[in-house]
Order: sequence, then structure tokens, then C-alpha cells
Amino acid sequence: MAIVGYGQTAYHKRSELPALWYVADAIRRALTSAGLQKEDLDGLAVTSFLLPPDNATIVTEHLGITTSWILHGVYGGASGVVSVLHAARAIQTGDAEVVVCVAADAFTVDSHMELMDRFNTSLRDYVAPYGFGGPNGLFALVQQRHMYEFGTKREQLGKLAITQRRHASLNPNALLRQPLTLEDYLNARIIADPIRLYDCVMPCAGGDAIVLTTVERARKLTDCPIYIWAGAECHNFRPQDVVQLIGPWAAFRADLFNQAAIEPRDLDFIQLYDDYPIMELIQFEDLGFAAKGEGGSFIERTDFAIGGDLPLNTGGGQLSCGQSGAGGGMIGLTEAICQLRQEAGPRQVPGARIAWCRATGWLAMAGA
Repeated sequence: MAIVGYGQTAYHKRSELPALWYVADAIRRALTSAGLQKEDLDGLAVTSFLLPPDNATIVTEHLGITTSWILHGVYGGASGVVSVLHAARAIQTGDAEVVVCVAADAFTVDSHMELMDRFNTSLRDYVAPYGFGGPNGLFALVQQRHMYEFGTKREQLGKLAITQRRHASLNPNALLRQPLTLEDYLNARIIADPIRLYDCVMPCAGGDAIVLTTVERARKLTDCPIYIWAGAECHNFRPQDVVQLIGPWAAFRADLFNQAAIEPRDLDFIQLYDDYPIMELIQFEDLGFAAKGEGGSFIERTDFAIGGDLPLNTGGGQLSCGQSGAGGGMIGLTEAICQLRQEAGPRQVPGARIAWCRATGWLAMAGA
């Protein structure tokens, strides 16, 4: 299977446009990138928190698309990447030939917090009534535990946020492009100790989409098809571990690297799910870049800048671009495709050929 197009809407801090508009615009941009028309599609995967009561089938009606394969993503931020894996399998089995995967939402900070209070029945009935304050408080527990057990420092986490902000300054679609210093990061107001302002993503409106097809058709459409070498997903990993310091990527990373016939050092850049810097650190540990507990020292000695040892979230990531709801897991993938097609302009990673992308779902850390 190969990726032949990608699209990203303009990101907006506030918008009166509905989520469906961003879904449609991201699809339009992705099809244009691939040199295709909507009539060429026979598969569609849609992810959006704000789309209901509409669903993926209703999207086909709005856009005038007829499909033989369809998926409505319900895996939180992981949905975009998971849908790509499912779409690849659908193409492999012959259920579809050209599939677009899209993830989009139109959030503000207020509407995002409202969603968190009713995200699922457990949160709605047993957590929200006590004023838990959304995911910030929950991930504060993760960061507290990692700092307590391994001596992780906020300065180490700050390096990730600062580097990504520098990358965002080269991305005209990033919402947060002003310079960020270590002093700014360390002295920002507390949100949920030890989480501070620049540890948190900003909810926004936006969408991302990619187009997949068979290898044979891809070679006719583009001189630069992007091949999927390996992929996996895991749901409800370590269910008894309430405050997780290990993600599911640790369980399947060896299989993925073996399947792709590469090692971590072969990656030209990496796109991590950056809802919080502490989660990026944990991903580095679980992906094998550092032993458990040594992610902080790995960050200190590694240059994550464009042109550095391991370029990280080269478009700025969610921390600087914004988190478009369910689209948050797709932004890294569209940026990776942009890099692999050598279309990233001033933020282009020299010689980019191999990338790793992953995403996380709601708290249970469903990853791909």
C-alpha cells in the first residue's frame, strides 16, 4: 500500500465553521495533492468528536461520494493513524482501491473542556462530578510519578517544547509561532502541578487527511509514493496500571522494526504524539531510544532540531500548531508525508526517507 496525497486545512484558534467543513476541506486538499477527484474514491475513514449525530456514512452523502468500504474512527487521538492501518488492509484485501482517511474537529478551549466532562460514561459519572479538570490533572500524575521514580527534570521536558516551537516558527500553519525560551517554559503558570501552561496543547479547529491506494496505481499517480513498511495498534494496554509509565509501543516495537528491516538509528526523523512533553519522553523510552527512566538524559544529549541527530515533530507538533480534537493524531502523519515528499520548505529535513509516526488515544493509550 502507498500514500499518494495529503492535505491539511488552515488551523484556527476559534472558528464558526462546523467540523464537517474541516472534514471536507482536508479531503479536498488531499485529493488535489494526489491528482485525484472525489469520484476516484471508493473508501473513506472519518474521525471527528464533533461530527455526531452525523457519521462517516452521512459524510459520503454530504460530499457526494460512493464507497465500498467505510470506517468511523472512535479511538480518540489514535483514530487517524489506526484508520490508515485499517485502510491499508482494506486495499490489500481488495475491498477498496483508493481510500481517504480524514480527522478533523472545530474546538475551542471551552468546548474541549465540555467534551472532556462527558467523554465516556466513566468520566461523566465518576470523575467529572469531582471537578477533575480534564486530562491535565491526569497526566500531571504521570509526570509526577516519572519525576519521583527517575529524577526527570522539567528542564529536560522544556527542551522538547522549545525545539518544537522553533520548528513551528517555520510553519505558516502553526498557531503558536512566537519564540519560547526555557525561562518562559519553567515560569509559566501552573495548570496542574507539575504541568504548566507550555506543557499543554491548545484546542483548535482544523483537519488533516491522506490518500492511500495500491502500489500499482500509486506509481502511475506520483514519482514519490510513500510506502507503509509496518504498523500496529494496541488497546487497553496494562489495564491494571492506573498511572502508566509504559506504553504499548514497548510491546510491539521490536516486531515493527523487524518487519520494516530497520533499527531506531535508521530513522531520519520522528513524529510523536505530543499532547504533553512527558509523553514524548515516555515514547522515547518505550521505542528503545533510551532505557526506562533514562529518557531525560537521552533528551539532554540529543539534538532534535531540523538537521540534528533526530529531528522531532518538524512542523511544531500539537504543542505549537494546536490540537484539532480527533485530528491531533493525524498532524504528525501529514507532516511526515510532507517531509518524505521533500515539500517542507524551510523546515525540510535533509535527505528524509524513513520516518516513524505514532498516535495516542484517550488515556488508555491506544497507539499506532
